[in-house]
Amino acid sequence: MSTPELGLPMAVAAPDLPARVRIYEVGARDGLQNEKATVPTEVKAEFIRRLADSGLTTIEATSFVHPKWVPQLADAEQLFPLVSDLGRSSGVHLPVLVPNERGLDRALALGARHVALFASATESFAKANLNRTVDESLAMFEPVVSRAKADKVHVRSYISMCFGDPWEGPVPIHQVVRVCKALMDMGCDELSLGDTIGVATPGHVQNLLAELNEEGVPTSVLGVHFHDTYGQALANTLAALQHGVTTVDASAGGLGGCPYAKSATGNLATEDLVWMLQGLGIDSGVDLARLTATSVWMAEGLGRPSPSRTVKALSHKE
Repeated sequence: MSTPELGLPMAVAAPDLPARVRIYEVGARDGLQNEKATVPTEVKAEFIRRLADSGLTTIEATSFVHPKWVPQLADAEQLFPLVSDLGRSSGVHLPVLVPNERGLDRALALGARHVALFASATESFAKANLNRTVDESLAMFEPVVSRAKADKVHVRSYISMCFGDPWEGPVPIHQVVRVCKALMDMGCDELSLGDTIGVATPGHVQNLLAELNEEGVPTSVLGVHFHDTYGQALANTLAALQHGVTTVDASAGGLGGCPYAKSATGNLATEDLVWMLQGLGIDSGVDLARLTATSVWMAEGLGRPSPSRTVKALSHKE
């Protein structure tokens, strides 16, 4: 018998936490792009549909980066039409990653209404990921954001290396704030603070959030994106929730990493996040049993067990 059927976890609310959290599911894009083997298009589509069936309402579907750079997602034009009806029939948001105007053109041609950019707080990662300086990449994003907003498309921007960089070490908070302010000023609707190599700790998270607020970036536009390299992702998420953040990125089954930062391990597992939220009495709208079954199914397809502790616990067979 699984523990949810026993009424576990017991919901015990903690003070000053949000009543509801929006989970921004990244497994189908950020998770699968880091797999060595290419997952068939039909399997990706089924994965997204199962994620939606579990109650997730924001599922990043794919990436319109040039196939040479991310070959695992080279089928974006084939995949997106297979799942786009979810937005019309179920109200599920299906954001897609776009690196530049060409990527935006490809996404808009297929009817995408939510796009995401990927910026960097450090020069080293901007060079590795975008082959540009930080300022050059911001300049590249300006026409993308302008055109998307003119078409009433929702724009998110990821900011990578907000807490530490594998080449530069600790990242000064003012450096992150500068990039965030530039992206917000150019019109981004939402910013996701990325702990790309998983080195953040709770005090660092709260200090960054406080500094962003002091510099005019409201908590309402911020999401957090933690990797679990050092086992800190849930602790860091709780610190963000205590600050008032209500958007948390997570990956079903803990899939993912970063192809341009080899020290980055898997994302915060969506199931682990949901377990904590349920224990805190915070609504996410997600059916944990269905989500776990989906991650078990995908892990079997990938030929290896899920790193999510909650998936392991709930799928354990005597």
